[in-house]
Amino acid sequence: MENTLSHLARIAGGELVQDSGADPVITSFGLDSSALASDGALFAAVPGTRSHGATYAAGSPAVAVLTDAAGREILAAAGETRPIIVVDDVRAVLGTVAAEVHAHPSERLTVLGVTGTSGKTTTSYLLEAGLMAAGHKVGLIGTTGTRIDGRAVPTSLTTPEATTLQELFARMVDAGVTHVVMEVSSHALELGRVAGTRFDVAGFTNLSQDHLDFHPTMEEYFEAKARFFDPASPLAADRTVVCVDDEWGRRMAERAGDPLTVSTRGNDADVTATQTEVAPTGAQTLHLRLPGHELTAGLPLPGDFNIANAAVATAMAFAAGVDPVAFTAGFADVAVPGRMERIDAGQDFLAVVDYAHKPAAVAAVLDTLRGQISGRLGVVVGAGGDRDATKRPLMGAEAARRADLVIITDDNPRSEVPATIRAAVLEGALAAGTSAEIREIGDRAAAIDALIGWARPGDGVVVAGKGHEVGQLINGVDHHFDDREEVRRALKEKKL
Repeated sequence: MENTLSHLARIAGGELVQDSGADPVITSFGLDSSALASDGALFAAVPGTRSHGATYAAGSPAVAVLTDAAGREILAAAGETRPIIVVDDVRAVLGTVAAEVHAHPSERLTVLGVTGTSGKTTTSYLLEAGLMAAGHKVGLIGTTGTRIDGRAVPTSLTTPEATTLQELFARMVDAGVTHVVMEVSSHALELGRVAGTRFDVAGFTNLSQDHLDFHPTMEEYFEAKARFFDPASPLAADRTVVCVDDEWGRRMAERAGDPLTVSTRGNDADVTATQTEVAPTGAQTLHLRLPGHELTAGLPLPGDFNIANAAVATAMAFAAGVDPVAFTAGFADVAVPGRMERIDAGQDFLAVVDYAHKPAAVAAVLDTLRGQISGRLGVVVGAGGDRDATKRPLMGAEAARRADLVIITDDNPRSEVPATIRAAVLEGALAAGTSAEIREIGDRAAAIDALIGWARPGDGVVVAGKGHEVGQLINGVDHHFDDREEVRRALKEKKL
């Protein structure tokens, strides 16, 4: 049936007010009042932290507005005459309404969602490469952007807002995509961005401290992720894959009921992966065991954590019915932007840029690099502003326990005083009580210069925190800054 306004009001469970009786057909639905089409659009006026979306309705060409009681009052005060669908919670119904507007595109796709504190991006890249190698046309949605069959499509969030997500799915269906790989953040699960999406497979990588500015406790952070796995949750996927290498994973496996379990640490699991060989570059050969299959796969990415990422990706593809041999053949050429990304300008030491911006990730990256070098280990590290402050000293401590040189610098201070953030990271580094040399250099470019200048043959250095990002956010202004560009510049200026 056609998506008339009255039909969507019923789908949303809302009250249709100021109904003229015309009952227009709705063909598009969105949160951006200025980006909607002038014909057949429904504007979603969502309450925000600073203002209510209803205040922007006047500038929208939409034929109707979906909002809550507070939004209705704002619209009434502004003299709004267009029809309004009033619901209790706008965000709670965005996904359901958007899926209806776009004819439930996820039901015509095989959708695989990856969640966890670390490894989502790498696991999604491995899934994309493996699925394409197995002959499928793939869409990718995640931190580094969106791709449709390998072509970039600009987006701004790890998991787009529900209205954008359903529109993306529809575009992918039209483009002939068969499989979609998505990073699914805890924010997306908590804020309903994936509501209305049918997931064939959900995968869990791990859980460690992050986002405690949004989730007050680790328990609440875990519960947000569990919405994707608990069979009683409306967001639960049809099939689940859970890495049980940490205690949170073992708890998630219990919550999921009957998941395909994964381990790289000798735990009893349905899927296991072990490293059988490692090259000087860090590239690895893995032995994978799945139900009914044993195989060897090459993995160009270094680190124990990437063994787990590869195992989770393979298990998810297997759960979706993909041949694991054909799938793992796609790993050979995987490169993930800003994730253990080597910068090579002919220098005689190892230089890496990585997205590590939480304590466990900093520890994992440094442990991996330590295993690849014969010399000393140095790191540039900082912490973001307006985010979980409790992880700052922990990041400093993890760096100091593992590196010979720790340079503490700025990393997206946002609205906070940068020196205050650095002081917290410095406090943790000094409290670790190690022999590491600790420096504080607020200017990130100067910190990178110092790190590269310190390195000598056989050493390893890592610039942690920003990875693929190309901006430094200071007092509301996003300044262009790319760690990879800065490392290349510093290497060139060192005159190797």
